Amino acid sequence: MSAIKQTLLFNASADDLYEYLTNARKLQKIIGGKVSSDAKPNGKFSAYDGYLFGSFVELIPGKKIVQKWACEDFPKNQFSDVKIELKNKTDKQTELAFTQENVPDELFEDLSAGWNEFYWDPIKDYLEDLMWK
Repeated sequence: MSAIKQTLLFNASADDLYEYLTNARKLQKIIGGKVSSDAKPNGKFSAYDGYLFGSFVELIPGKKIVQKWACEDFPKNQFSDVKIELKNKTDKQTELAFTQENVPDELFEDLSAGWNEFYWDPIKDYLEDLMWK
């Protein structure tokens, strides 16, 4: 088992970024594919038409999201532990510290790249588009 660790900066407040990551309607608009999200402890979520799924463990608005997370490529009934911590750097810039533990070794490279390709880059592109409107 491996752990993915990523730290990124986003041009948004921590509160806005938290909303983009937990609100199904907003996240679906950003990443595409069907998204569902019952953002409360033990609430279920899924994205990309059910390809990835899990449940929320802990939610602190504007600060932290903890999830049990899996995708269709995971061994049956195996989940990883995802923690996203948000910290305002300025009024309009947030540092996101991401950790995903218990990642199957054979999926490490694909998932590491996938977080950037399917989550972080689309969110950054969306935020950039907002700046120009």
